[in-house]
Amino acid sequence: MSISDNPHILVYPFQTSGHIIPLLDLTHRLLNRGLVITVIVTPNNLPLLHPFLSSSQFHHLVLPSPQIPPDSKNRLVAMMRFMRHHHYPALLSFFQSHSSPPVAIISDFFIGWTHELASQIGIPRIVFSPSAAFAFSITCSTWRHHFTQIDDPENPDDVLVEFPSIPNSPSYRLWQISHIYKASRDSDWEFFKDCFMANLSSWGIVFNSFAELEGIYLHHLKKDFPNDNVWAVGPVLPLTDDVVGSTNRGGSSSHDVLTWLDSRKEDSVVYVCFGSRAWLTCKQMAELVTSLEKSKVSFILCDRQPNDGSDDVGVVPDGFKDRVGERGYVIKGWAPQVAILRHRAVGAFLTHCGWNSVLEGISAGVVMLTWPMGADQYTNTQLLVDQLGVGIRVGESTKKIPDSSDLARILDGSVKGSLEERKKAKKLQEAAGNAIIKGGSSDQDLDGLIVRLYQLKLKNLSNYPLQEQH
Repeated sequence: MSISDNPHILVYPFQTSGHIIPLLDLTHRLLNRGLVITVIVTPNNLPLLHPFLSSSQFHHLVLPSPQIPPDSKNRLVAMMRFMRHHHYPALLSFFQSHSSPPVAIISDFFIGWTHELASQIGIPRIVFSPSAAFAFSITCSTWRHHFTQIDDPENPDDVLVEFPSIPNSPSYRLWQISHIYKASRDSDWEFFKDCFMANLSSWGIVFNSFAELEGIYLHHLKKDFPNDNVWAVGPVLPLTDDVVGSTNRGGSSSHDVLTWLDSRKEDSVVYVCFGSRAWLTCKQMAELVTSLEKSKVSFILCDRQPNDGSDDVGVVPDGFKDRVGERGYVIKGWAPQVAILRHRAVGAFLTHCGWNSVLEGISAGVVMLTWPMGADQYTNTQLLVDQLGVGIRVGESTKKIPDSSDLARILDGSVKGSLEERKKAKKLQEAAGNAIIKGGSSDQDLDGLIVRLYQLKLKNLSNYPLQEQH
């Protein structure tokens, strides 16, 4: 069979690291199954495509990087608007001029307007969710039901919001609900709502998750998509023995942290990282570094700083590294997180609970110390702590900043081998590995997705008439 006989798919990530990296991981698996892929990328993300460029099945289209107006009220919505305005016409032209255009679009859930594009062209659009099925369910329910906020309670942020239609009937305080939903109902609010609701009108959805992790929520969502077109294909991470893939995923490493880890005992190190988008306040950082000093644990601390001139940003204080000595390792900037977590010496992960970090921690079998900062991270924390039993609550944004003495005690206890959370984490790690091997639940779902894409090719949907743009 020649490459021309295989389905051609357009893959369109949202252009931030937490979104583009997992969708590129999925792209790698689709290429391995024989698909022809065109990926949309912006100039600043071109280096992430280097591992794919040698494949004759892989193509890419470079579109402008989002420009954020200085008076923008919401950076995320501004990026979404820019992509809708500037990328839509370019993609329409791409489909019109291509000799063998894609038979489907797989796009991030922040690019909901691609459902409109796909409908205009006459092909299916498949949502890619870089978040959990649990979190996606919460977001769907939020935008569908438009919960009324109490106007003048004594503590308005503590109003309880309940989701009785979702399995396990989760509930949250109002301050844990998306700030976009709580914003003024202006044109930005309407645009975001329309983009997200378009996800529910799409042909199908792919989750970077697996059935053993959140099967109850995957089943819950199947009623929203035709023909049960819900596929859980994760964790879409480099294989365990892929040293290069796990070390250089998303960036390149110039430090010797893995060598430092080689000198540590098994499950003795706490890895501390709050992702690529979260910054600690001065108060948060002060309690964190003090707890690391008070504890006896070996640790790796990722110290990332914003470059936008933000106020109240905590920094690692002068003299800290001298005071903790050899038991502490501080990384400034990008860290090879997958490789660090998979190292035998790492036993616990203090995390903001972004979904990529959650999956990386689960796949490594480490105890999760949870300190969510926003977005879907409160839902992910609830899954880890209350439902799976592999996590220990540490803090919650700036609402619940842990005391340094209490946190030091938790850090020390998190690397003890007898910890119940560790036993459950190891079992969940095994389930994650089994999901992606031949015959596993995620492997079967990926096969199912591929079959549907081949059916689209056989229906010859590439020979569709383009309609006029509205």
